[in-house]
Amino acid sequence: MNLLNIGCGGHFHEAWTNIDLVSTSPHVRAYDLRKGLPYSEGTFDAVYTSHVLEHLAPRVAEQSLGEQFRVLKRGGIVRAVVPDLEDKAREYLVMLEKALQGDKTSEAHYDWMTLELLDQMVRDKVGGLMGAYILNPALPNPDYVVQRIGDEAENWLGVAKGIAKGIKPDTPHQSLLARIRAKGAKAILQKTREKVAEVVVGIIAGSDVKSAFQEGLFRSSGELHRWMYDRFSLGRLLQQVGFTDVRVCRFDESRIQQFNTYFLDNTPQNTIRKADSLFMEAVKP
Repeated sequence: MNLLNIGCGGHFHEAWTNIDLVSTSPHVRAYDLRKGLPYSEGTFDAVYTSHVLEHLAPRVAEQSLGEQFRVLKRGGIVRAVVPDLEDKAREYLVMLEKALQGDKTSEAHYDWMTLELLDQMVRDKVGGLMGAYILNPALPNPDYVVQRIGDEAENWLGVAKGIAKGIKPDTPHQSLLARIRAKGAKAILQKTREKVAEVVVGIIAGSDVKSAFQEGLFRSSGELHRWMYDRFSLGRLLQQVGFTDVRVCRFDESRIQQFNTYFLDNTPQNTIRKADSLFMEAVKP
């Protein structure tokens, strides 16, 4: 089968064609997904995208799904994975009611659910308030946070334990040549331009405007969520671009042959990789 993983980041399988804005491996093609997909119509048997659509404005997300429809063969399967707005909203309301009744444990869970709903749409620095919450040495509900977001929380908690022991996060120095190889000369040049622009803006307009400029750069970096989806809105969007037989799936359930062997949504222990996710599949007729 010819398989395409869109916006893969550092999580991919070599049996797939993997594409993302920045390449993290020789097995990942660097390409700006906002320009469409650089493949011919009817190329792929299946297309997979995980935690990408929410980072796009709704209009751009619709265009992206339209491109996925185009590059799929007839009868091909699209699998779209996004943070589950319905699940977050329901859990938030449960914890709100319990917190109002004076349950201190639920109050901590309520604080976390508020962050889950809002932080990644409004944050102005890497990790945002969610990262700061997890890194708190006195984190009151680590098991709940891990239950909510899975492996990602485990990684943050590992950093937090290291900090508590006086171990700084691993940020090895890279030479300019190494950084160019890792990110590409074009990306390094763009970053240099942004730094120069920050200095110029600060000189001309002052520190407040410079801070606003820096926030604008961060908001366009791709970390923020620009929309959220539930099973109704994502299903409707898939239908609008032409897909049929739209279904909600479990993390370990797919119409893509041998999907679980690629460990994209499941781990080798067959646990869920991103626990806060909605999994949906549809077919190109």
